Amino acid sequence: MATDKRSTPSKTDKSARARSQRQARLEATRKAQEEQAARERRQQTLIGVIATLIVVALLAVIGLVYWNTHKPVKHESVQEAYQAVQKVADKPSKATDKGGFVLSKNGVAKPVKGAPTVEIYMDFMCPGCGALHRGLDSELTSLVKAGQINLEIHLMSFMDRFSTDEYSSRTGTAATYIAQHDPDHLLAFIANLYKKDFQPDESNYKPVSNAKIKEQAVAAGITPDMADKALKGEYKAWLKALDTYTPLRKELWNTSGQAKGQMTTPTMVINGTYWPMENLDKAGLDYAAGLNKALGLTKDQVGREGVLPGIGATGKPKSLS
Repeated sequence: MATDKRSTPSKTDKSARARSQRQARLEATRKAQEEQAARERRQQTLIGVIATLIVVALLAVIGLVYWNTHKPVKHESVQEAYQAVQKVADKPSKATDKGGFVLSKNGVAKPVKGAPTVEIYMDFMCPGCGALHRGLDSELTSLVKAGQINLEIHLMSFMDRFSTDEYSSRTGTAATYIAQHDPDHLLAFIANLYKKDFQPDESNYKPVSNAKIKEQAVAAGITPDMADKALKGEYKAWLKALDTYTPLRKELWNTSGQAKGQMTTPTMVINGTYWPMENLDKAGLDYAAGLNKALGLTKDQVGREGVLPGIGATGKPKSLS
């Protein structure tokens, strides 16, 4: 009689089978993870493509809108800009055709014969203009009152972009109105607007009300009624036209430094010749001393009627060196 003998698995065989099963499970898990990752990558790729298409479409729309609202325009020539200034309906009759107010001991638009003409281009937000006028206004007043210079004031408002309430335009049009209707108080008003404790900071602008500007006008001797009228902005369109025209005038462009070939404020011109104020530092002179030397005046001659500057009405400013 035959006997059925079956072998009993050893502990070694059981361990091998367990390892094999674990490996199979791990392999299955790895494959499942790889397949999931592949699906996610495909989804992300699809999402990325869609997102890219959306961004491209948006950029196209934005670009179209930008192009339609910022189309390159032909830059105006100086002559075209000049004609635009002349076409403005409300412009001050006492200003020159280039937008300046000539002040002298004879009044506005009545230059003293034989006296040099000093032009100053300014914006009431301009920090450099503030420094210039705080150092020069009393000297300018003395020279004008004595009939030693004709002072030509050019007001600008291009620095409105540094304020939130068109400060340059409001003060510029106010000063324009005063120059037209009450020129005797213009220099005092300009000096008040440039006071260190009043002129606003272009880099940290805080709104300045018309009431505050009116206070400076009244303090300069302007009547409250005149100040109110000055702040109505009557000459704003004219001032803005000048903002385009004036920087195109090559005779006003800086002759050296980083701004060479551009018009900046403050700018000074003496008898039609650009006066490089950067030379003051090199010569160790302040604004008043430098201007007197350029005009051909000594300090003790300033304010003396009948004593005209050495350069006369046509000479170029004297060297500061």
